[in-house]
Amino acid sequence: MAEWQKSGWRAKPRVQMPDYTDEDALKAVEAQLASYPPLVFAGEARRLKEQLGAAARGEAFLLQGGDCAESFSQFSADQIRDTFKVMLQMAMVLTYGAKVPVVKVGRMAGQFAKPRSAPTEVIDGVELPSYRGDIINELDFTSSSRIPDPRKMLQAYTQAAATLNLLRAFSTGGYADVEQVHSWTLGFTEGEKAAKYRDMANRISDTLDFMSAAGVNSSTSHSLRTVDFYTSHEGLLLEYEEALTRLDSTSDKWLAGSGHMIWIGDRTRQPDGAHVEFCRGVQNPIGLKCGPTTTAEDLKVLMAKLNPENEAGRLTLIARFGAGSVGEHLPRLVKAVQEEGANVLWTCDPMHGNTIKSATGYKTRPFESVLREVREFFGVHKAEGTVPGGVHFEMTGQDVTECTGGVRAVTEENLSDRYHTACDPRLNASQSLELAFLVAEELSALRQTRLAQAV
Repeated sequence: MAEWQKSGWRAKPRVQMPDYTDEDALKAVEAQLASYPPLVFAGEARRLKEQLGAAARGEAFLLQGGDCAESFSQFSADQIRDTFKVMLQMAMVLTYGAKVPVVKVGRMAGQFAKPRSAPTEVIDGVELPSYRGDIINELDFTSSSRIPDPRKMLQAYTQAAATLNLLRAFSTGGYADVEQVHSWTLGFTEGEKAAKYRDMANRISDTLDFMSAAGVNSSTSHSLRTVDFYTSHEGLLLEYEEALTRLDSTSDKWLAGSGHMIWIGDRTRQPDGAHVEFCRGVQNPIGLKCGPTTTAEDLKVLMAKLNPENEAGRLTLIARFGAGSVGEHLPRLVKAVQEEGANVLWTCDPMHGNTIKSATGYKTRPFESVLREVREFFGVHKAEGTVPGGVHFEMTGQDVTECTGGVRAVTEENLSDRYHTACDPRLNASQSLELAFLVAEELSALRQTRLAQAV
């Protein structure tokens, strides 16, 4: 395989990327970004890779979640805090169910670009280029707003740096105290409709009480007050990714300095395309979305290109098929992995295959469909004897009404109440935590099955 260069993707076919009209402005922005410090560091990426390797072996579990597309206009400390908070709650519940550490990775500090199903959209007979995320153009439906502007990359970098700064403070400054996190979760189960989750919450309380009685609590243990928290995004806008790529002096390997983990989307996974070419050469953990059109042969080629040394934790396969379709598609891809002896982490994205248009005109995702796909994912791995290593959700800590269902029973009529997403519908805080309880039940059942088989 040819020696990798960080600009080598420019010679490959590119899809889902903007055509900038001002070449001089683009070059100036790229040069400016190239002079900035990286947002993340190689040691962090290596540590994440080790933890993802553990998840692939069933010794940990990946929780990946956050915004569908981060917004410049909705950027605030409260929004970052609330999403971080609900992810901590979810992680605690999942840890209890799986009895293994939960690796926490946010779709944050870089998730600014979005692939689109069509290059243009039509409203009231007017056709304009599609909105592709705040790092590229603007949501307002005007011809000037939809022109790709390279200067937006600088604003994205600034917002990502501020987000990472706050996340690092929350992770190590006491906000992640395990006892405080659980007290928030107990508040969720006080509601009548969430009473069915109270038993597990009470069992977690008993565990914490026992640990405290044994002298292990957040006052005596640093590990109960702090967490490792990583960032991730789809590596879609390659001009931005290349500009932030740095050579790590410790390992002499290239690092995508834009985030700890980057993934390749279902629309950009062409084996000879620009996105695969870029991602194959950086040392970060790489995610690969696998949809219904992913063939076994394509997957084998992609695994060989993206993880030629078959490193543990290097490659995460993110299954996204849609409820009712997992059994049709996932087994053949699992077999392809087994045939190659490939070292991968399997996770489930139950969001992207379950988007529908409601009767009220809003895009939404039914909570029941999301849960069904997760259960089908676990069912296939149980049948194949393989490890279901994680989940990947589009979610927010805000009280939005974008996905229907859940204990708060959001209906299609409620969607207009607080529908704030710029692109795809997200689970709200209550739905996210409820889903964590339900996934924890799957993990607990899986653990019991493994224990029974080991006897």
